[in-house]
Amino acid sequence: MSENNSVGIVAPKTAHFSEPLALKGGGVLPQFDLVYETYGTLNADKSNAVLICHALSGHHHVAGKHHESDKYAGWWDNMIGPNKPLDTNKFFVIGLNNIGGCHGSTGPISINPATSQPWGSAFPIITVEDWVNSQARLMDRLGISQLAAVIGGSLGGMQALQWTIAFPGRVRYALVIASAPNLTAQNMAFNEVARQAIITDPEFHGGDYYAHGVVPRRGLRIARMLGHITYLSDDVMGEKFGRKLKDGIKYSFDVEFEMESYLRYQGDKFAGEFDANTYLRMTRALDYYDPALTFGGDLSKALSQTKAKFLVVSFTSDWRFSPARSREIVKALLDNESTVSYAEVTAAHGHDAFLMPDKHYHAILQTYLGSIEVGDAK
Repeated sequence: MSENNSVGIVAPKTAHFSEPLALKGGGVLPQFDLVYETYGTLNADKSNAVLICHALSGHHHVAGKHHESDKYAGWWDNMIGPNKPLDTNKFFVIGLNNIGGCHGSTGPISINPATSQPWGSAFPIITVEDWVNSQARLMDRLGISQLAAVIGGSLGGMQALQWTIAFPGRVRYALVIASAPNLTAQNMAFNEVARQAIITDPEFHGGDYYAHGVVPRRGLRIARMLGHITYLSDDVMGEKFGRKLKDGIKYSFDVEFEMESYLRYQGDKFAGEFDANTYLRMTRALDYYDPALTFGGDLSKALSQTKAKFLVVSFTSDWRFSPARSREIVKALLDNESTVSYAEVTAAHGHDAFLMPDKHYHAILQTYLGSIEVGDAK
């Protein structure tokens, strides 16, 4: 990370909200915290704010480092910083950890004020709509009445789309990347297999494993291994690993192929840093999101009140959120004569391509974001 295009050393902040948050599923959070980070400077009329919505395993640490000794920067550091596609010389960028998360915002691992114990299995089911409503409260707290843009990839893209539906007057531009208007049956099936791996782990204890001092590590490992298979394209897996052996054939069930080694490493790493109850709720939020549902399945009607201008980006090798799903969003927007630009990027990395520093992809975003006026313009 070079000094001239890094946001540098950053520190998370916590916003506490004492007003209850009514949830779409019928539950209520009596109070909640949102952990967030900001990069760049909010201008005088507060017209240059950009919200980053994270995907399933994401969080508030989007760019920069917390300490000089950190091995890695934030998860989208290649995108955010001075003179990067999302230029912090121009924009005030906000990243946050959604409610239900496990990186500081109120979630299953947090203390339930009613019991003085971790929420655990009692933490309510949350939805994309709930996330956007809580994010809007953070914008209120920051005094930001209208966002210059909301940006998200994958599940984050669904949140960006929902912002334009729930708060059409509060967002000027929406960048929906590697996303979809809802999940296909196949995608829902992947999520269910992942959840069952966790739920059937003997250490899960119905979601109250905190009280037992254990973690459903085996289930989390399997869930993450399955996820990684869907995030990568066949071409990338073939290029990175192929059928390479680590130390020759042993005719056993030990790790023999490099692909096996990679998946187990990713599974072990994830199980050591992510909460199982959060994973269950994040995947369920993915399953439930379908803005067209209350409009008889008509996405065009669901998007009829949006006022934002859109950039929709897909990747040719993304088979989990295929370009065809992005084109559904584009068609629905065009049906309403909304202003929408669409880019289908040729990339080999599969669904993970939205996180990669692909020159063509970054150039598209840099050009688009560069055209957004800030200052007194509204």
